[in-house]
Amino acid sequence: MVRFAVLGVCLACLLNPVNGDAVDAPRPVKSGSGVKMVWLPSGSFIMGDAEGDVDERPHEVYVDAFYMDRCVVNQKQFMALMGVSPSGSVRPAFPAEQVRWSDAATYCNARSVAEGLEPCYDLETWECNFSAAGYRLPTEAEWEYACRAGTSTAYSFGDDAAELGRFAWFRSNSGMRNHPVGKKPPNNWGLYDMHGNVWEWCNDFYAVDYYEQSPRENPRGPAEGHALAVRGGSWDSDEGMCRSSYR
Repeated sequence: MVRFAVLGVCLACLLNPVNGDAVDAPRPVKSGSGVKMVWLPSGSFIMGDAEGDVDERPHEVYVDAFYMDRCVVNQKQFMALMGVSPSGSVRPAFPAEQVRWSDAATYCNARSVAEGLEPCYDLETWECNFSAAGYRLPTEAEWEYACRAGTSTAYSFGDDAAELGRFAWFRSNSGMRNHPVGKKPPNNWGLYDMHGNVWEWCNDFYAVDYYEQSPRENPRGPAEGHALAVRGGSWDSDEGMCRSSYR
């Protein structure tokens, strides 16, 4: 997965797992172009939160193994492939923000091509080929699995919202602006900024009632919709919007 941002929202993309990989614990790796990633093993978890909003109905989900970027895609990485900066100002170490979902998908394809991988997205229909070996945005299930990093608490570090400032840039400590990627401690699986800083795009269409019909294995969101899912909260979010399950 590659991780991106729009209007203070992060985007994320996934590189499909290598068949037969027997490692059963998260481990750091590097992509063909040298981007630091984390290999995440397959597993089951409880997605959602009984104490959360109506669209967070708890249910068990299983996801296959995948790779995810350790950090949100920064402006330097985006400009290197796309030739332009979508952000309001050019700050290489800051998130590539103000990125539309289509821009994120286009970047994923460009990165796939640069590394000799089969692109996942049809740039005319925006359909995702999940069997392709290239980069794509994570599904909501994959994103939450990665964010939780084996936990079942409100945040990847526990339930105490008073501790959020140690791990995330959000409304109370951000100065009402985003920050360079990877400056707060990572979660237990080595992923940075999963809470706060910038929202993260997912591949799925969003639907309030999707969890009521979601398949247990590798759910990919509704077949169609009018909005796309974002996760993680941002520099302008309150504590509740930065929770692992918040949609």
